[in-house]
Amino acid sequence: MSYRKTLLGASCSLCVHALRALLVFSLCCFISGYSERDRAHDLLSKYPLIDGHNDLALRLRIHHNNQLSKINLTHLTRVATDISRLRAGHVQTQMFAAYVLCGAQDMDAVRLTLEQIDVIRRICTEYPDFELVTSTQEVRDSMTRRKIACLISIEGGHSIDSSLPALRMFYQLGVRSMSLTHSCNTPWAESSTNYYKVFVRPNSSLTTFGKAVVDEMNRLGMIVDLSHASSETASAVLSHSKAPVIFSHSSSYKICNNSRNVPDWLLHELKKNRGLIMVNFYSPFISCQNEATVSHLADHFDHIKEVIGAKSIGIGGDFDGGTSFPVGLEDVSKYPVIIQELLKRKWTEEELADVLRNNFLRVFEEVEKVRNNLSWKKPSEEEIPLKEVANKCRLELKQPILQELVSNRSPSFKAKGLILLFLALALLISFFP
Repeated sequence: MSYRKTLLGASCSLCVHALRALLVFSLCCFISGYSERDRAHDLLSKYPLIDGHNDLALRLRIHHNNQLSKINLTHLTRVATDISRLRAGHVQTQMFAAYVLCGAQDMDAVRLTLEQIDVIRRICTEYPDFELVTSTQEVRDSMTRRKIACLISIEGGHSIDSSLPALRMFYQLGVRSMSLTHSCNTPWAESSTNYYKVFVRPNSSLTTFGKAVVDEMNRLGMIVDLSHASSETASAVLSHSKAPVIFSHSSSYKICNNSRNVPDWLLHELKKNRGLIMVNFYSPFISCQNEATVSHLADHFDHIKEVIGAKSIGIGGDFDGGTSFPVGLEDVSKYPVIIQELLKRKWTEEELADVLRNNFLRVFEEVEKVRNNLSWKKPSEEEIPLKEVANKCRLELKQPILQELVSNRSPSFKAKGLILLFLALALLISFFP
């Protein structure tokens, strides 16, 4: 009996110790998980995010025909971005893209781009949560006022219709960044994709006029964006630009070999330029599949940091541009999730502060310094040769000659012209009997 009691007591004691150990382990896990989540939110409160690319304006065109009077941007369905979710995701500055389809090239791309800039400007001036900004100082001031700062970018150089005056006018409207291409070549730069078989040129990734576009962007203080550009075009720009450039929404080609991503050799050139790659969250660019996880995304951050360091990395989520995002990162409210994952991977507070905002501010400031140093330069009057544009909608500006107009017409047109001339003479004579 005594033996049974002793055995039973020992068993109970063992159970109690096991339960205590299990409780302590569970509590530690709970505290650790909460602590990392809490640390992520605290870090984002201290260093709120500057995100390099968002396509909300495109979704407003598709779903609402840009009619802001019929929607409430505080809470909006069918999109990944609204004011309440930007606040929840600690987004302090958002670069909104004015994007029009490549099919508008050689047609009405400029008009459509103006309309997209208009809707972004309206968003950022009609809602008190937003504030339209055009400089690094204004970005910082907006943070002090607890506003969501809006920067405007143009996505695709086809939007300027190969015109430097058009580029300058976009700058006057508040545009502070432009990607040189989208999914189509322009007459002066090459795309990373070949969806559109236009302006295909051998060994000419950046033409003379393309270099003039980069030069004028440097002079204006407009950030050159290389997302969507071919690696050859990107390399040519990195060699030519006087200011740092960005990839506003691209990831690592080494991790996912999609042509939209950036290979390691080009990352090294980017570092020499003191530029920035802002990691894209779109699943096909992250896992090379339609589905991805937060871990897949974090692998891109880890690899790029290993290759060129954390000071060359930012975030460009591409929300409302792509349609498939990692599980747990479905909209702009979920940015703390990736920060929590990077904290688990031993990223330091300093590194994450750089990724969240400091790196972008550094690049933008350096772009502004280059602009200030080039203030002596006059606006460029470089024009693209008409044969390079090959655009039937582009008018050749020269004085029409009546004889040429008549000679280029058909015989029936000439006969009608002579009849009209005789009728005009007869009418004139009738006034002087």
